Amino acid sequence: MFTGIVGALGEVVESDGHRLVLGWVDTLGAIEIGDSVAVNGVCLTITAIVQGCITLDVVDETLRRSNLGSLRPGDRVNLERPMALGGRLDGHLVQGHVDATGVVQREAPELEVTMEDPSLLRYVVEKGSITVDGVSLTVSGLTDGGFTVAIIPHTAEVTTLGIRRVGDRVNLEVDVLAKYVERLISSRI
Repeated sequence: MFTGIVGALGEVVESDGHRLVLGWVDTLGAIEIGDSVAVNGVCLTITAIVQGCITLDVVDETLRRSNLGSLRPGDRVNLERPMALGGRLDGHLVQGHVDATGVVQREAPELEVTMEDPSLLRYVVEKGSITVDGVSLTVSGLTDGGFTVAIIPHTAEVTTLGIRRVGDRVNLEVDVLAKYVERLISSRI
């Protein structure tokens, strides 16, 4: 479980589709093989640690639902360690299970994203939570086919959202609580 509060930016060293090698930022603390880390909001497992780099395997399902398959050496990525049980929840509950991707229509500070899977729009509400590339954000408005979020200067500086351009694909995770509520209500009807 994550919070959507990015701990550091990493850099792609190597990407061959099913394997990512990232420059590790030691400000996130000690790591071990088998630890989880969210990369642009996708929960992955560390499979190797060599000379300041971590290796993570990426399965086909993740490649279908996320932007990880399009990463190239030199690309920056958002990194977050899992939340410790009993730890502070600064963002919102984030699983690291990306639902789909969206496309940037307008750059920060008023980031606008259209959802490539419009069926997910039913989970997006004004003033509700959404995760964009692993960053916990508050929906500031709804658009035809998407939403807007306000990006403060600090967030633009310490995440990839400040360098996202029109046409870039971003990972989206809708609020899991909305999905559970829908499931509970639909089972009673």
